Amino acid sequence: MKRLTTLLTLLTLSTSVLANQFAIVGGKVHTLSGQGTLDEATVLIKDGVIESIISGSDAPRGYERIDAQGKVVTPGFIGAYTALGLVEVGFSAGQVDASTTEHPVTTIGAAIDVSYGINADSTLIPITRMEGFTSAATGIESSEYLFKGQGAFIQLTDDEPLLKPRAFMALSVNNSSASDAGGTRGTLWVALKQILSEAKFAADFRTSNSLIPTQHWHGVSTRTDAQALYDVIRGNSPLLIKADRKADILNIIGLKSEFPKLNIVIVSASDAWRVADKLAAAQIPVILNPEYNLPGAFDTLGATLANAGRLEKAGVKVAIGIETHNIRLATQHAGNAVANGMSYDAALAALSRNVAEIYGMQDTLGSLAKGMRADVVVWSGDPLEVAEAAEHVFIGGQPTKMESRQTLLRDRYLKLQQDKPMGYIRP
Repeated sequence: MKRLTTLLTLLTLSTSVLANQFAIVGGKVHTLSGQGTLDEATVLIKDGVIESIISGSDAPRGYERIDAQGKVVTPGFIGAYTALGLVEVGFSAGQVDASTTEHPVTTIGAAIDVSYGINADSTLIPITRMEGFTSAATGIESSEYLFKGQGAFIQLTDDEPLLKPRAFMALSVNNSSASDAGGTRGTLWVALKQILSEAKFAADFRTSNSLIPTQHWHGVSTRTDAQALYDVIRGNSPLLIKADRKADILNIIGLKSEFPKLNIVIVSASDAWRVADKLAAAQIPVILNPEYNLPGAFDTLGATLANAGRLEKAGVKVAIGIETHNIRLATQHAGNAVANGMSYDAALAALSRNVAEIYGMQDTLGSLAKGMRADVVVWSGDPLEVAEAAEHVFIGGQPTKMESRQTLLRDRYLKLQQDKPMGYIRP
């Protein structure tokens, strides 16, 4: 009996160890780190992090083996600018936390904090996860304010998604934003510079993470707005500015000159290639959808499929992916960018390492290296080819279910029962 108990204990311990140790064996590994691309390698995962990446297809004992022979392994891709976890299926979702209207707590929108609205049960999260995305930046899509508030950085898991609250601040300076800000860019830009000047002034009086209570405040922004802009004005939190037309992008470059500590990132940026050298010199990265091709408005007269490639050649850091419901298509967009002049390695980085660097997450996410968080994807083939798919997705070292609302609906209606209506059948 004692011997049987000992054997059961050993089996239990062995199973527990295997649950936290995985060997992804024999795949072509794009590390996006100093190791570069390894044509045949093994990725060892232990206790949620990358233990090591070794050449060849041999794995030590004690690891659960994942066969990746003939397959491709990458870091988990990152949704560069989304509203994941804040929105649901249209028309029937009820409250949408990706839009906001007026409230007395703010006059400019900077105080809004989306981290309180993130819902891990959103059906969009598993749909996106199945396509090889393991984390995302998420924030307000629609706002009546100049600023769209403080966005968050999340992992695409079924629980505890929040990785980094108040990960960035966002605003827009395009046509629609100018229309909301007095009907002209002349008002919008004066207001923006005034607000940043107020934030800089307030930061000098910061005490215990708040303005001094006895100090009078008569700014355009509220005290809460000014507090929310502390880290932005000091460059500790990125300021994402949506802009497309060349003139707006030049104004943003000028803003960086006036407030040099700002960590500015331009979103959308269809005309960015026209001032690529200036963006590179100012060290301003861009997050774009490289599919913009033909002018869809006066803001996008310079739209071209060559945008991403031209920006890369100029030395601009490029990230790809500015959708929510279809962020999974970012891999296809990256592939099309490669077809139009972007290098393959830069396209992979635009989905992973570059995004992590923009949000200050590069020490844990965006590449595969010893000690990095084990967000890893095994693909059937080239992830930038539309005919290939993610087969295994690890987040924080744990395999995720390759299942979504869409696959459940597919399976349900593949197994029709004729004896009663489908409304009465449960999985």
